[in-house]
Amino acid sequence: MGQEISLAQFRQWLLVYADRIADAEPLLTQLDAAIGDADHGVNMRRGLQKVCERLDDGGLHCADVGSLLRTVAMTLISSVGGAAGPLYGAFFLRAAQESNGNTGVTLEQLAAMFRSGLEGIQQRGKAQPGDKTMVDALLPAVKALEAAAAAHQPAGAALAAAQAAAEQGLQHTAEMQANKGRASYLGPRSIGHQDPGATSAFLLVAAAAATLGQPVHADQSAARH
Repeated sequence: MGQEISLAQFRQWLLVYADRIADAEPLLTQLDAAIGDADHGVNMRRGLQKVCERLDDGGLHCADVGSLLRTVAMTLISSVGGAAGPLYGAFFLRAAQESNGNTGVTLEQLAAMFRSGLEGIQQRGKAQPGDKTMVDALLPAVKALEAAAAAHQPAGAALAAAQAAAEQGLQHTAEMQANKGRASYLGPRSIGHQDPGATSAFLLVAAAAATLGQPVHADQSAARH
């Protein structure tokens, strides 16, 4: 059995993701202004700030990975406006079901969690690959993670491969015509614009690569920079 990814690493993942979303808020706003409502950045920042507040004030005293992710899901659903809240909520809720109440997970289990989370997003949003959504960044990442897990690669290398695949998928969204959400109303005019949801999904994978594949030191759990 390979290296286990700990509950502390999952906590750190959320903190790093929140920081990256905060840094990317202007970009997400710009991208969403081109093909959406221009609110994806502020909505995501607000929701993840709520998650961080619960982490900081001790409100997320969760004993296992599943309970942590379920609490995160409900926080995002209740605080992120637009379609993003239910979609990210679906991701974390479905991922939580795969963790089986463990305080740590293997890379194989993590890949199954990401696959289940992706399926939750697709079930909720009815999006398919090529529709110019967050699925187009997450699906390549999940496939890369599954392949790396099957090859018994270290977690760090596996998550780096997932990040690279997610970035490539994200870049391809600029070439696509949107078939879902407000962007679909633009028809061919949506081509040439990077999808904001795929961008925030890429940041989720990138934050995972920076944390879930790396050991967490004692002084890191309270640090977000």
